Amino acid sequence: VNTRKHPLGIPPPSEKDWPKEDEEDFFLLDPDRKRDVLPQPFRMINKLVMQVFESAMEIIERREMLREAQKLKVQPRKCFPTAEFQVTERANCLAVSGKYVFVGLSVGLAAFNTCDFKDVHAWDAAKTEICAIHASDLGNECHVLLAADEMGLAWLFCFHKESFVLIKILNEVEDISQRSTCVEALLSRGGDYAGILLQGNTKAWLEIYQLPKDSWLREMEKNTGVAEELACSERRSSCSSEVGTFLLQERPVSATQADVELDLPVLLLTVRPPKPITGTSFKGPLDALKEVDDGSTLGLGYNHLIKDSQWELQEAIFCSTYQEYLEAEGVTTEEIPRHATFHFLLPSRILMGPEMKVQADIPVGIGVHWDGNHNFCLYLLNHSLNEKADSDLQPDVVWPCAAPIACSAVSSCSRYLALAGEDATITIWDKHLGYPLSVTAILEERFIRSIHFL
Repeated sequence: VNTRKHPLGIPPPSEKDWPKEDEEDFFLLDPDRKRDVLPQPFRMINKLVMQVFESAMEIIERREMLREAQKLKVQPRKCFPTAEFQVTERANCLAVSGKYVFVGLSVGLAAFNTCDFKDVHAWDAAKTEICAIHASDLGNECHVLLAADEMGLAWLFCFHKESFVLIKILNEVEDISQRSTCVEALLSRGGDYAGILLQGNTKAWLEIYQLPKDSWLREMEKNTGVAEELACSERRSSCSSEVGTFLLQERPVSATQADVELDLPVLLLTVRPPKPITGTSFKGPLDALKEVDDGSTLGLGYNHLIKDSQWELQEAIFCSTYQEYLEAEGVTTEEIPRHATFHFLLPSRILMGPEMKVQADIPVGIGVHWDGNHNFCLYLLNHSLNEKADSDLQPDVVWPCAAPIACSAVSSCSRYLALAGEDATITIWDKHLGYPLSVTAILEERFIRSIHFL
């Protein structure tokens, strides 16, 4: 029996097991530094390759982060056309009313039905190019259209039973040299009012028309009955004709074929741009107070006590102080504005009195601001017809702004009004209460060209 006298142990290393080279750094050698033993050209190439790989990994990680962030965003819905309308001419504009799509063509108008996507009717009697069109549903398959052509004429149509009826050219005159150009047209929601902005040789003005849509509907109903009776009589006469005669095509009598006489629109308001502010004609403060007491509107800046000499003195002081800037920019003279933006406004506390009886969906006023002007003017639509020819129609309410108004927008409910000034500030007004809700300043040196409610 072989018995072990001593416990097992780890024998100490012998010197013959040690490596002969790098004996001092044997236990302290870094494994990553083994590449340092390479010659110098190989070490430089290794560093360049590692930098390329690290840069590539950074680019890959950055792209992966952008891809993940893009997945978290709301993806826009892709919409594809469900139908196609074929037109014979170039389409310039379109408007939708009810189940019809009205298209302004390079020659005339065309109406399409959205139910079967077919061409319903076309109008090209005047051979004119339609550049802008607005449409509104009057009910009972009747629609009113307001179109502007390339010559600046404003055409008012009534579309009923798949036929166009020309009511009137609003700015037509016998003398062509006296004709004014329509630069903008607008229909109120529901077709109760129409507005056109006209420009002459030296001036511009806004005309607001009241549309007798109730009488139009009654006349169209009566005319439809007459047309049906004529069609029935034609069918009876065709049936009683001699044997061997066949009716190849029966064409119903449309509203345009019968003698349709619709009531003309009534000119309700003529709004002209504000006149430049000049020196006062009052002899004292009492005269100015009397003018205000007579019902003249505050806010336009006309009823002041500044004389012409004071204006001239102030202008001379300003020119002498900022002469170098005026020479660089050039002197600009104040001109009467020739373009305006207007909106039809529904009833609110600002536009209606306590005893006024109005309907919630019918406009009671318009809001107008002229280019380069600080004031947003509100006009009531309940003026008597005797006042329509007044060339100096004064606004009923004036909202002065700190800077000239560049553009404006009204919400779909007609309660909120957005005014964007030339100083890049946007003010949201509550039209029912008459005070601003918020004022937002955009970046400096920015000009706001359009603004919309979503």
